[in-house]
Amino acid sequence: MKRLALTATLLFTATLLAPRLLRAQASEIPSAAPPGQTGSDAERGRILIDQMIAALGGDAWLNRTTMQLDGRTSAFFHGQPNPYITEYHELRRFPASGQPEADRIGFLTERGMILPGKVVDVVQIWIADNGYEITFKGKTDLPKEQVEDYYRRRTHSIEEVVHTWIHAPGVMIVAEGATMVERRLADKVSILSANNDAVTLELDAATHLPIRRTFQWRNPQFKDYDEEAEEYDDYHTVQGLPTPMTITRYHNGDMSNQRYLTKVVYNATLSPDLFDPAVILKKK
Repeated sequence: MKRLALTATLLFTATLLAPRLLRAQASEIPSAAPPGQTGSDAERGRILIDQMIAALGGDAWLNRTTMQLDGRTSAFFHGQPNPYITEYHELRRFPASGQPEADRIGFLTERGMILPGKVVDVVQIWIADNGYEITFKGKTDLPKEQVEDYYRRRTHSIEEVVHTWIHAPGVMIVAEGATMVERRLADKVSILSANNDAVTLELDAATHLPIRRTFQWRNPQFKDYDEEAEEYDDYHTVQGLPTPMTITRYHNGDMSNQRYLTKVVYNATLSPDLFDPAVILKKK
């Protein structure tokens, strides 16, 4: 089944939700297959989604409240690596925390020649459809293009697909057969929304863990479609949850970013001030 071309200008709207347990069964959603269709591909697609959720940790994964990450990241241009590697510390707050979804990324730099060590002197905060850069001097709005890119990726993330897409009216979840991702056999499943937006997931045929997520969006400047892909590798079990420690992004087939995680912690209590753009950094 061929994927439909997409028109995607979706922005994620953060909402205040009380903590609640989410059920991990996509197979309970009514089929959106056209009348007269056998539904075998749709049924298989729902089974694949259920297997992926179970492999990721089931209800424990669905109801994560927070996530802390330490890692290194590097950007690429036309597939060629940027020689600079940046260390970062990231804090993510999920809707299951009972507060708006938010993301805080602090970038580490050398403290100086006299004092050893590294310090976070620039922070990005993503909350309520906005992005901010925070320093000891104050707050600055991030560029519109960067903000749109961030929320476009979040809207098409695996978390958003599982929490929102598969529960929406008119959704179609269709198995598309076997494929290969970096020499690994995978099962491909596409999730198509009622407004013709779509995400394709490729799941490891043996473990059912996601190894690639792909979506397309219409480029307003060139009037064609760009493809965004994200690959997940080097899974480690952290607090009972399989976690990819290597995440690679591609833009139209060219590698654009790569992240290597060195530490992950789930469900730690995080102060709301950490996600408040009005709280500036203290000079160190």
